[in-house]
Amino acid sequence: MATLSKRNRFIWIIPALIFVALLLFIFKPSSSAPSKTTNQTENIVKIRIAVPDLSSSERHSSGTPLVDYIYLNQLLEKEFAKKNIQVEWQFFKGAGPVINEALANKQLDFAFLGDLAAIIGKSNQIDTTLLVATGRHIDAYLGVLPNKGYTSLEQLKGKRIAIFQGTAMQLSFDQYIERYGFTEKDFRIINLDPAAANAALAAKQIDASWGLMPILALKQQKIVEVPLSTGQRQDGAGTIQSGLVGRSEFIKQHPEIVQTLVNTVLQSAHWVSQPENRDNAIQLVTKNAGLPTELYALSLQDKALKTVFSPLLDEYYLGHLQEGVQTALKAKLIKRDVDVKQWQNAEFVERGIQQLNYVNYWNSSK
Repeated sequence: MATLSKRNRFIWIIPALIFVALLLFIFKPSSSAPSKTTNQTENIVKIRIAVPDLSSSERHSSGTPLVDYIYLNQLLEKEFAKKNIQVEWQFFKGAGPVINEALANKQLDFAFLGDLAAIIGKSNQIDTTLLVATGRHIDAYLGVLPNKGYTSLEQLKGKRIAIFQGTAMQLSFDQYIERYGFTEKDFRIINLDPAAANAALAAKQIDASWGLMPILALKQQKIVEVPLSTGQRQDGAGTIQSGLVGRSEFIKQHPEIVQTLVNTVLQSAHWVSQPENRDNAIQLVTKNAGLPTELYALSLQDKALKTVFSPLLDEYYLGHLQEGVQTALKAKLIKRDVDVKQWQNAEFVERGIQQLNYVNYWNSSK
């Protein structure tokens, strides 16, 4: 009887297994069912974009016509409204460190950043991807106290030089002085933001400051002389670059959102680059940021905006950025190397150029 009972149980197990197998086959997920990425795309209700705030007014400004044109005209808001996605702009004073922390904590999706801040973030293993170039050939200037006879870096050894550390200004300075055989240790470096540095120069509390357009303003007021600048060199050493980075995880999950963003940046770069729009582009950013239009125009004198704001991740742009990485390593601004070619992804720019019929519009920089 015991043997018969075991056989009966075995006979019933076989149909049960067949029934379970049929259920699994009938109700298995279809290959045409929405993927995880698709579901995540449908659930996106907001994208968060960070910008360093370089405004001198109560309004927010990137300090560049390319980004301000997008922001002020709500180009992204109009595009993403079609997909019921909100756009949240976050402007940061102090820029780099705060933005990198927010990216690391997944509180941001994208960020417009200067070269050093972007490099530091990547070196610190924040998983970002470089998507678009947003600036290149941006000159920096050395403002020195007048009537002191300062005409070379050699004469400033041991002197007090203000630099806004942790920003593109520091990398720019380090790259520039490296070409002449100097390091930061050859000078008394004081960490001051541009406003504080200007005040310190006016009060003669420092000997020099490395900076952008505000240095030209001080020159016009005869508070400083400008014996040295990156524009005096042919190799571009010390010139500043900027770009748009995004969290790699977000980019992989939502490529169509990334493409829409990149295409909007391309459209802005195209508008800014038109010669007939040059004055309007400069006035747009200076009015918004509270900057002197004459000085802003002077800082871009003899520069084609088509080149300065080229979105191409070309050999020049990537090579200059890689040189910046090496300078940052030597100056101990970062601890880990960054392979720029592995960091960047030019697919979105290249696809966008095709989609917008901008083929052959921008040429690679030299």
